[in-house]
Amino acid sequence: MKKIGFLSFGHWAPTARSGTRSAGDTLLQSIDLAVAAEELGADGAYFRVHHFARQLASPFPLLAAVGARTKRIEIGTGVIDMRYENPLAMVEDAGSADLISGGRLQLGISRGSPEQVIDGWRHFGYAPRDGESDADMGRRHAEVFLDLLDGKGFAEPNPRPMFANPPGLLRLEPHSDGLRERIWWGSASDATAIWAAQQGMNLQSSTLKADETGEPFHVQQARQIRRYRQAWTEAGHARVPRVSVSRSIFALVNDLDRAYFGRGESSDQVGIIDNMRAVFGRSYAAEPERLVEALRADTAIAEADTLLLTVPNQLGVAYNAHVIESILKYVAPQLGWR
Repeated sequence: MKKIGFLSFGHWAPTARSGTRSAGDTLLQSIDLAVAAEELGADGAYFRVHHFARQLASPFPLLAAVGARTKRIEIGTGVIDMRYENPLAMVEDAGSADLISGGRLQLGISRGSPEQVIDGWRHFGYAPRDGESDADMGRRHAEVFLDLLDGKGFAEPNPRPMFANPPGLLRLEPHSDGLRERIWWGSASDATAIWAAQQGMNLQSSTLKADETGEPFHVQQARQIRRYRQAWTEAGHARVPRVSVSRSIFALVNDLDRAYFGRGESSDQVGIIDNMRAVFGRSYAAEPERLVEALRADTAIAEADTLLLTVPNQLGVAYNAHVIESILKYVAPQLGWR
C-alpha cells in the first residue's frame, strides 16, 4: 500500500489560457481540488510555498480552510522555506491549522529553493549570523521550531497576568499534540536527508536532487532514502519514519490528455541550480499499460511510502481531479499501491 496525494505549486497568471487568473482563483480552486481529491479516495493535498511569485505563498490560511472543508485527507506543504519564518509565530499558526483539521497536518519545511528576488528573506527581517549561510539560518529556524513544537514551557509568566496562568513556565498556544511527529524536511542531498533523520523529521524528496554520482535520478534518490532510513535507525527514534517522493505522472486515457501531455517520453535532465549540479527527474506520460511498466522501474517510488503527484493547477479543478482519478483507477491497482 502507498499513500497517494497531489502537490500543487499554485501558479496563477492573468492570461486567457489560464484557469487561475488571480491569487483568489488559485486559493479557492486549491480548496476545491482538495475536496475533490478526498472524494476520489486520494490520501493527501499538499501545496508548494514560493514568496514574491504568482504562486501560493502564505500556507496556513489555506491549510486551515482545507481542514475545515475536508474530513479525512492529509493536508500538507512541500515545502515552507524556513529562511523566511519566525519559528514562534509559525508554531501558533501550525497548531491552529492542525487543530482545525483534527490532527491531519503534514508540514513539509526546508531551506527553500531558488528565489524570485535577491535574498528575499532579508525583506522579512531575517539575516544569517556571522559565519552562517542562509541555508544554515533556515536549519537554525527549523531546529527552534521543532523544539517549540514539543510543548515544553519556556516563558516566565507575568506575576500580574490579565488571565490566570497554569503553573510553571508557559508554552506557546494553541498546542497540538502529535504535530511534532508530522514534520517533514525537504531534502535535495544525501547529507541533509541524514540530518533530517537525526532531527526526527520525515523525509520529502522531490523531482530534483544534487547530482552526487552521475547515476539516473531515481537510483540516486532511492539511495538517499535508504541512507535516510539507516540514519534514522542509528539515531534510535522509536517510531517508523515516513518518506515521500514527488512525480509528474499523467495517464493518457482520452484525447484531452494526449493533447496536453502526449508529446512522447521525457528523460532525466542535468542542470545548475543555486550553484549546485542537480539532476531533474523525468516526467511520465503514457497510456496506462505503458505507464505501469515505466513506473515499476522507478526504484525511488518503490522505496517511498507516499507519492505526491504534481498537478497542472492552471488547467482547472475538473481536469486535475481527472488526472488524480486516472492514476488511482488505472495505474495504482496494477502496481500494488491500492
